[in-house]
Amino acid sequence: MRSLASRSCWFPLWLAVFMPFSDGGFAQSHLTGAEVRALVAATPVGGKLRLAGRDMAGDDLTGLDFSGADLHGAKLARANLHGVKLVGADLTGADLAGADLTFAWIIRANFNHANLHGATLQTMVTSTAMDNSRAEAANFVGADLSGATMTVHFSFDDMAGANFSHALMSADMHNQSMGLLRTEFASADLRGANFTGTGLAHVLLRFARLDGATFAGADLTGADFTGAYLRGADFTGAKTGGANFDSADLRDTKGLPATPAPAAMK
Repeated sequence: MRSLASRSCWFPLWLAVFMPFSDGGFAQSHLTGAEVRALVAATPVGGKLRLAGRDMAGDDLTGLDFSGADLHGAKLARANLHGVKLVGADLTGADLAGADLTFAWIIRANFNHANLHGATLQTMVTSTAMDNSRAEAANFVGADLSGATMTVHFSFDDMAGANFSHALMSADMHNQSMGLLRTEFASADLRGANFTGTGLAHVLLRFARLDGATFAGADLTGADFTGAYLRGADFTGAKTGGANFDSADLRDTKGLPATPAPAAMK
């Protein structure tokens, strides 16, 4: 039989995993990286890790498996999430401002209305195969990705109304010895998205839904809009040299030259 002293070591962790959270109570205290790792380890196989609303801001959570976890409303600003698995995780409304999500797994993850302002999203794992599929797509509806740095395959993702203003996604064409590494939005839903002042040079947006999107002042040099739906999109002040608009729906667009410049690359 365990002593009271030994019980006191595990009882708070048990509470954090299995008991509902209440405003202003125990569940609102900050969790250290070590405490989060203990909670992950204590979650039974097939169990659901519940960290909704928990404060883990600034913690080192590298490599943890949050697959299927309830993280909606979680405070993860400036957290180190390098290589974490978020497969099927719910991050609705979570605060990930300034977080490092390099190499994170986001297959079927829900980032709807999450705050990813200034976050780092580099070479993230978005599929179990070579190419993305609708079945494994993530959701970023209404998410704030302003000022973020990204090199991600967002193809098929639902990102309607997302804010990408002043984000950095332009491909570095001088460092491509292993083949073209760039952000892709092929067939993604980006209706009403905000790309004001965004770096999108050489980014792939083939067949994306971009109706009503704003590209004011964006760098679209060499971007590929082949077959994209751009009805009502605003390109005022955007750099479009070398962008490919073949077969794109350009009805009611604003700010594009009468005849877009030919593509510099395909």
